[in-house]
Amino acid sequence: MKKLYSDAAAALDGLLFDGMTICAGGFGLCGIPERLIDAIQAAGTKDLTIASNNAGIDNEGLGKLLRSKQVKKMISSYVGENKEFERQFLSGELEVEFCPQGTLAERCRAGGAGIPGFYTKTGVGTQIAEGKEVKQFDGEDYILERGIVADIAIVKGWKADEAGNLLFRKTARNFNLPMATAGKVCIAEVEEVVPTGSLDPDQIHLPSIYVNRMIIGAPYDKKIEFRTVREREAA
Repeated sequence: MKKLYSDAAAALDGLLFDGMTICAGGFGLCGIPERLIDAIQAAGTKDLTIASNNAGIDNEGLGKLLRSKQVKKMISSYVGENKEFERQFLSGELEVEFCPQGTLAERCRAGGAGIPGFYTKTGVGTQIAEGKEVKQFDGEDYILERGIVADIAIVKGWKADEAGNLLFRKTARNFNLPMATAGKVCIAEVEEVVPTGSLDPDQIHLPSIYVNRMIIGAPYDKKIEFRTVREREAA
């Protein structure tokens, strides 16, 4: 089965529709599927529900889809670096489901493992628990969280073989792994594809069974969210 496609638009062909749910890997601007996000923006697919740790920053990453008003709902943990996100949320244009980071990762992992829900202490007694089932275990309250299953998952890998086995680079591993397993279809963009058998099986982060389509997205312009420099001392 051929998994490598010519570009992001080709890899997404036939998969996009208005109102769909997308799991997107990445943390800030680290390990985000830039080419796939650009292709979704170009396709104009709207009313999207996106599960992602955050929504990028203004005009970068998922921030591009917010700017073009293609996102209806975000399921996120951290959104503090995106002014357009803030504006849309406060004006009622964007629905937001805040979710603690560990809970979000587990919701996606659970969805990918076929687990419809799980109980956790995280969020008990806070707004996170509002409207959710509460159950006691050993005298302690736990809230029910639902697993997330998306129509597609879009992730960014470092290296893959032709079969679709993926390696993530350092901290870019972040949310990419659980997001990849939570999609009914997973599309990965990678920096390099090598022949099948070239990668050490013990080093594989994401087995090929989870990866349906791939593109080579390189070269990438490595972006920095914040650049902090020290003032030059006077001579």
